[in-house]
Amino acid sequence: MEDDPSIFTMIIEGRIPSHKIYEDGEVIAFLDINPFSYGHTLVVPKEPARTLDKLSEESAEALGRVLPKISKAILEATGAKEFNVLQNNGPNAYQSVFHVHFHIIPKFEDGSGLSWPFKTKPLNNEDAASLAKSITHLIQ
Repeated sequence: MEDDPSIFTMIIEGRIPSHKIYEDGEVIAFLDINPFSYGHTLVVPKEPARTLDKLSEESAEALGRVLPKISKAILEATGAKEFNVLQNNGPNAYQSVFHVHFHIIPKFEDGSGLSWPFKTKPLNNEDAASLAKSITHLIQ
């Protein structure tokens, strides 16, 4: 089952219809069929990586180039002034289609769009300093 193509792969290949709003050699974007709000769009690399950390640098760069352009067009087309960009990795992080994708979700004054109670806790400075050092070392 892990090797079966995702629904996004089938959309990319044209086997499943979509309301496509953008496509180039590396990326496709289309309207979500179960939107949080009017204009909710999925931006998907054509590379079939399951999670962001498995995505190639080339596909990541392609996504980075088009996310602002697509976001701007969605805002203009919908009249929204605000939006969320959401990206989930793994089932415990609420990923339901195991092919990297970004949600662009317009937020409207009527409250439609993404909402949930954000749960935060204060940052422990000592732990944060150690973690930041570890992450920085791994990035370089």
